[in-house]
Amino acid sequence: MDRVRARVVISGRVQGVGFRAHTRTRARSLGVEGWVRNLPDGRVEAVFEGSRAAVQQMVSWCYSGPNYAVVEKVDVTWENATGKEGEFHISW
Repeated sequence: MDRVRARVVISGRVQGVGFRAHTRTRARSLGVEGWVRNLPDGRVEAVFEGSRAAVQQMVSWCYSGPNYAVVEKVDVTWENATGKEGEFHISW
C-alpha cells in the first residue's frame, strides 16, 4: 500500500461549526488515521495518514468542510508517513 501523510491547516469560519467532529467521522469511514484540533488563532489543524486515495479525499474535503463552515484557505504539507497515528481522534 502506498501510505502517505498530510498536515493540513484550515482557515476561515472553521471553529464552532462541527469541523472536528465531521472530520473524525469522515476520516474513520475512509480508514484514515491521525487527529484534528482547534488552534488558538481560530484555525483548525489536522494530520491525515493512510492510503494515498483516502488521504487525498480528506484533503479535498477540507476545502469545503461541514455545512456551516466557510473555508477561506487550506495549507497542505506532505510529510513522510510514520505509521504511529492510530485511530483518528479529536486532539484537545
